[in-house]
Amino acid sequence: MSTERALLRGAVIPTVVVALVSIVASTWMKGSAGLVGALLAQFVVVIFFATNIGTARLTRDLDPVMTMSIAMFSYMAKVILLGVFLFLITTFVSNETCDRRAFALSAIAATFAWLGGEIKAYLGLKLHLQLPPRQ
Repeated sequence: MSTERALLRGAVIPTVVVALVSIVASTWMKGSAGLVGALLAQFVVVIFFATNIGTARLTRDLDPVMTMSIAMFSYMAKVILLGVFLFLITTFVSNETCDRRAFALSAIAATFAWLGGEIKAYLGLKLHLQLPPRQ
């Protein structure tokens, strides 16, 4: 199994569990508005973080400087697109359609689940980093 696949699998499993719990809880407490908010949050979190793993896979064999440049561009583009998305949601979607609190709490929970799962998967890989020779 490739490194990226192991990281993706390690991150997706806890995120799906947390997503299901947050979707059910949001729907139970806020109805359809909570459902829409929780679903949007899960979509945003998964796309945001899966892009990191995709970028790592695409830049695996590139020069480290080029990899860093692409990673920084990818991050900047995601932050700008996330800001535009959140602006559009808050401007054009009413609170009766998408509950903001359900969105926020679901996004935070999914973020912690994704990062925790990815860190756990990374630590399980036991990768050996090449250190430069001592001078």
